[in-house]
Amino acid sequence: MPALITSRLTCSPLQEQDWPFFLSLQQDPAVMRFVAQNRPVADIRDAFESRLTPWISGSTHWLCLVVRDTARQIPLGVTGYIHREEDCAEVGFLFAPPAQGKGFGFESLQALCDFAFTQGNIRRLTATVTVGNMASRKLLEKTGFRLEGELRESYSLAGIWHNDWLFGLLKKEYVQP
Repeated sequence: MPALITSRLTCSPLQEQDWPFFLSLQQDPAVMRFVAQNRPVADIRDAFESRLTPWISGSTHWLCLVVRDTARQIPLGVTGYIHREEDCAEVGFLFAPPAQGKGFGFESLQALCDFAFTQGNIRRLTATVTVGNMASRKLLEKTGFRLEGELRESYSLAGIWHNDWLFGLLKKEYVQP
């Protein structure tokens, strides 16, 4: 899997040396507020290791790319997707608080969509977002994803049931930058 390069960012496959950054994202309450509750380090490590396996189009595990500021090589977040069907994949992203609100999520998600639709043989991308996560919703909508529905009491987070927004983006609808 080659790196995805934008004007400011380099998105490259997760490597062993990315463990401290991955762990810091997963343990940051602000980052994980709408994603998951506190988990043991061993569970986070298992998730990390599952993403280290070399990825090729059609793999059944996450394509996990570390998003870095190209000029400074500072990790800002992670993005990627996982196949749900042969030509359909679900996108995901997490960004450290200092990197939020600066367009890095949009820039990296555009690069990911470009890759998925032009080289990944993807026809449809989806995203599931916990209701209330307005930052993720706005990012997806800015990238061209459409709200397709809401699942009621779909996700339990810290013992409370939450609804999920479902988003989709078709290859034929995607406008490349």
